[in-house]
Amino acid sequence: MTPTIRVIDCFIFRKNPDGEFEYLLLHRAPKKMYNGHWRMVGGKIKAGEKAWETAIREMKEETGLSPLELWSVPYVNQFYEWEHDRINSIPVFIAKVDDSKVLLDDEHDRFRWVSETDAAGLLSFPGQIDGLRAAHLMLTSNPDLADLLKIKFNDQQDKP
Repeated sequence: MTPTIRVIDCFIFRKNPDGEFEYLLLHRAPKKMYNGHWRMVGGKIKAGEKAWETAIREMKEETGLSPLELWSVPYVNQFYEWEHDRINSIPVFIAKVDDSKVLLDDEHDRFRWVSETDAAGLLSFPGQIDGLRAAHLMLTSNPDLADLLKIKFNDQQDKP
């Protein structure tokens, strides 16, 4: 069985006035897949789209936000999907934003800006918690690695 890359996870963060990291979590709306769960931005990769391009597109669709900076996190979330007998390998990204207003799509009914510890307590899936922790650790403890994994893009590249 070969792992399949079909979707992405993208954690969005900002720094509060004290310079501390705050992560944006989205609450899934009723009658949507994973309803009632807190999640990061996620979505399916479209044909011809790179995974990092999906992260930018999904950010805009789900939150109305655009990244100031974007990184590939050295972590891949994986889970087995029994309905299709496949292993999903999910690249993880982290995006920095300013204090722009969050505009939710219909997949979500509310949002929260929270600390890394609080975000880990709200997320339901172990792979998502591990992805968040890997992203936070990379940005806060390993700036050389973060510089290496920063994705170079411009406003023209990130348009779907």
